[in-house]
Amino acid sequence: MPNTIMRLGTAAATLGCAALLALIFFGRDISQWSFDLARLQTFKIVFLSIILEALPFLLVGVLVSALLQAFVSDKLIQKITPRNPIAGVLFGSLLGIVLPLCECGMIPIVRRLLRKGLPAYIGLIYIVAGPIINPIVFGATIAAFRTNRDLAYSRFYLAFLVSVALGLILYYFMKRNPLKPEQQQNHHEHNEHEHHAHHEHEHHNHSHMHLHEHNQNGGMLKRLTDIPAHAAEEFFDIGKYLILGSFITAILQTFVARASFAAVADHELLSHLFMMGFAYALSLCSTSDAFVAASFNHMFPPAALLSFLVFGPMLDLKNTLMMLAVFRKRFVLKFSILIALLVLIGSILFDHLGFV
Repeated sequence: MPNTIMRLGTAAATLGCAALLALIFFGRDISQWSFDLARLQTFKIVFLSIILEALPFLLVGVLVSALLQAFVSDKLIQKITPRNPIAGVLFGSLLGIVLPLCECGMIPIVRRLLRKGLPAYIGLIYIVAGPIINPIVFGATIAAFRTNRDLAYSRFYLAFLVSVALGLILYYFMKRNPLKPEQQQNHHEHNEHEHHAHHEHEHHNHSHMHLHEHNQNGGMLKRLTDIPAHAAEEFFDIGKYLILGSFITAILQTFVARASFAAVADHELLSHLFMMGFAYALSLCSTSDAFVAASFNHMFPPAALLSFLVFGPMLDLKNTLMMLAVFRKRFVLKFSILIALLVLIGSILFDHLGFV
């Protein structure tokens, strides 16, 4: 049933996109229609802006994933991965500094790394921490909050603490592989293929050295030609969920009245929950969400803005749909609830301790 819902949702999003394109093309001919054309124009702009904002990062993600598939072996991943859980948590939390990507590009990379033997808790921490703890987002946040540097720095402190706590919880309590069964099967088959190829390759190396060099060159060519195929497979597998998430997000952005914000701004708990929900629905890129948060600086308390800044990049609507394509649905639900609780508790503590 969930797969049927996802397929129908994707088909609905496709039809909606086709209808939207038709409206854009024939816009001048529908001016006499009774519905609100200004709101339709807003929806069109929001939907296309989300797609165009996220698409470059998704393309980078699938390209890096294809390169990892072609050139990074399982043994190398296992060799560089820390075995100590504390070191592993720190490794996953800070990986975004050297591999800075938006959350849109995280999923295909992490799926590929998990297939190659990266411990699941490290990959999941990278999904959560990478979109915030990276130099690009740091610069954008400082620029957006020039008059409130404490809030800007608190974003990174809280993101780091949440990712560390999340990583330790996953390490000690996650008993099953979070990948879907078909993802694990693909990983198993890939490992078996590499295992047999490795033994045949060694036997061939001992008997015919020159032929080995010829096969090695041919193998490099094969790897290079396989990169576009791997990237395309990843893109179409993940991209449909990005379109669906962007479509739903654009609807929410268009039809939620801003006047409703003021009703909860003065309530401590509700302001946190509202801004977290708002960040989830908006599904903004982590390189631009700080400027949106800054526009609410005089309406919401700084702690609620902190919840928005930390929760949004860690978990949003389009990212959830993309995770559902890769991970078990029950795991995604528990993972999402855990992130929300950690961010909410952390933001309230930061407020009471005077960090924001």
